[in-house]
Amino acid sequence: MAKKKIHTYDEKGIDKSMSIHARRVVAHVVLVFISIMCLFWFYMLFVNCTRPSAQVTSGFHALPGNYFMKNWKSLMNAGNIDVWQGLLNSLFVAFSTCILSVYFSTLTAYAIHAYNFPGKKAIYTFILAIMMIPTQVTALGFVKLCRDMGYENNYIPLIVPSIAAPVTFFYLKQYMDSTLSLSLIEASRIDGSSEFRTFNRIALPLMKPAIAVQMIFGFVGNWNNYFTPALLIDEPEKKTLPLLIATLRGSDWQSFDMGKVYMLIAFSIFPVIIVYLIFSRYIVAGVALGGVKE
Repeated sequence: MAKKKIHTYDEKGIDKSMSIHARRVVAHVVLVFISIMCLFWFYMLFVNCTRPSAQVTSGFHALPGNYFMKNWKSLMNAGNIDVWQGLLNSLFVAFSTCILSVYFSTLTAYAIHAYNFPGKKAIYTFILAIMMIPTQVTALGFVKLCRDMGYENNYIPLIVPSIAAPVTFFYLKQYMDSTLSLSLIEASRIDGSSEFRTFNRIALPLMKPAIAVQMIFGFVGNWNNYFTPALLIDEPEKKTLPLLIATLRGSDWQSFDMGKVYMLIAFSIFPVIIVYLIFSRYIVAGVALGGVKE
């Protein structure tokens, strides 16, 4: 005997099950539409990679062309840029900055979270206040300082200052407040664990989802960073990919090749996609990860 479906109604007499179903349908339609809009630009980038410069500049084309290999060979044979060296330079700067920034930001958040000391609130407020200062405001003095110290055409000014990331610290501190219990830290201290051992063996694993998010944001931000490298890097063999893209775009208009430019842009995007695919699984897998509740 089939079970009789029970209907529940709200105050207006509307079937709640039908209302929930309708909301789910609308939510799925909206998500599909947003996904298509986000992926559309990647598709157009691929289409422009497969077409010659004249067709790219002539207008919109929905279907790929047959110039993919020609644009690739043209990019690889460009005498004024070294794409593979630029890739290595960008990887070195982005990974170094990303790893150091996330680690030391997490360490700073742990110190603010786990200790009580004079001036704690003032230091926390000061770090947040630095978030309000744009990079462009301090750029002139920063460049002058780097030149006086002999750090032109050097990666040190690109990596070391980026370790102090107030935005990364703030996000990790907020996540740590809701995830890392102080009783868990006290228990590890009672068991004889050192502070760095507690941080590396307990705090960091619990912070995996937040760290994964900031690794993605940090890598993408430093990978796409054009402003600071453009002020400090002049030597062609030390230029990162954003600088190489600007070099192509700034070439003579008679030899300007939009197909080659789009090919280099696509080439520079693939590592970002790979990093996202690697770390996104930690975000999904660790959403419910948390410490012992007080």
